[in-house]
Amino acid sequence: DDNAAWQAFTKGGFQDLKPENSSRRWATFYNFPAIKAGDVIKKEFKTTSPEPMQAFMLNQRRRLFQDRLVRAALTYPFDFETMNRTLFYNSNTRTQSYFQGTELASSGLPQGKELEILEKYRDKLPPELFTQEFKLPVYDSPQAERKYLKQAVDLFAQAGWAIKGGKMVNAKTGEPFKFEVLGAADTDQVISSPWIANLRKIGVDATLRIIDPTQYINRRNNFDYDVIIGQLGQSESPGNEQRDFWSSKAADTPGSRNYSGIKSPVVDALVDRIIFATDRDDLIATTHALDRVLLWNYYTVPQYYRAVVWLAYWNKFGMPEKQPTYRGADIDSWWIDPAKEKALAAKYKGLN
Repeated sequence: DDNAAWQAFTKGGFQDLKPENSSRRWATFYNFPAIKAGDVIKKEFKTTSPEPMQAFMLNQRRRLFQDRLVRAALTYPFDFETMNRTLFYNSNTRTQSYFQGTELASSGLPQGKELEILEKYRDKLPPELFTQEFKLPVYDSPQAERKYLKQAVDLFAQAGWAIKGGKMVNAKTGEPFKFEVLGAADTDQVISSPWIANLRKIGVDATLRIIDPTQYINRRNNFDYDVIIGQLGQSESPGNEQRDFWSSKAADTPGSRNYSGIKSPVVDALVDRIIFATDRDDLIATTHALDRVLLWNYYTVPQYYRAVVWLAYWNKFGMPEKQPTYRGADIDSWWIDPAKEKALAAKYKGLN
C-alpha cells in the first residue's frame, strides 16, 4: 500500500525515486534523516503543458441543473482560497479556463475574430459574455464568504428558489434543492466537504456518497449521478476529442466524457468549426469562443491545478541541466552516477 511504499522509499534500497501527489506529505513528511543529510533530494519541476480541467461536473440530465442561474449559484460557495491554504499548503492554482496553460484559453472580453464568431450566436448566449470578463469568486477576505453566499442566494432567487425554514426550496412547489456528489476515493471527500458545508449554509441539501471504484465507473459511464468530480485533459491542438467532451450526441452516448450532459447547438457548431479549422488563427479564435461559452454557461464548478511535478529521489543520479518543461521531468534522460551510488551504498550499508 501507499504507506508501505513510503516507508520503503525513506529507508533506501527498494525505491530510488518517488513521484509525490499529496500536498500534505510534500509539505510535512519530507524531513526524514536522509533528506536532512542531502542523500535524498526533494525537487519541484515546473511544467508548461496544458492543465486539465478538474471540476464538479453538474449533470444536466437531472432537471435540477438545467437552469444556468442555478449552475452559476452553485459556483459561488466553492471557497478555493481557504481550501488551498488549509488543505493544500498553497500548492494549487485556481483553474480559470477549459484550456488552462495554453494560448487557447479565453481572457478579457471577446474581440477580433473570436467576437466575429460569437456574434453569430449572440441571441443564444448570455448577454454578459460580451460585456464582462469571466471571473470566479475569490475568497480573499473575512467578508468574502458572506458576500459570495449572498450572491448565490440571489441567483437561486432569480431561478425560482427561496430559503424557507432554513432550507432552499422551489418557491412554487416547495421541493427541496437536494443533490448528491458521487465519489470513489478519499480525495473526493477532501475536495467536496468544504463546498458541501458552504452549500448547507444557504439551505442546499448537498451530500457525498463514496462507493467502490467498479461501481463508480459503471455509474459514471451510464451518467447515473447528480455531480461527480471529473478531469478533462486538453492539448495545444484540439480536434475530434472535443465532440466526446461537449457534443449533444456524446451527451446521449454511454461512456462518453460529456459528464455534464451538455446539449447546445452553439457548442456543437463551435466544436465542428474547431475540428475543421482552416488555419491556426481560426483554431485559436474558435477555441477561445468555445472556452468562453462553456465558462459562461457554468456547466461545471472549476477546481484547481498544480503546474509542477513533485519528485523525491536518492542522490545517485546525473541528469541533463535542462528538463523538458512540457512534462516537468524526463527521468528516462537520467543516469546512475557510479561515484554517488557507491557513496550511498557505503553510507547505508549496501541498501542503496
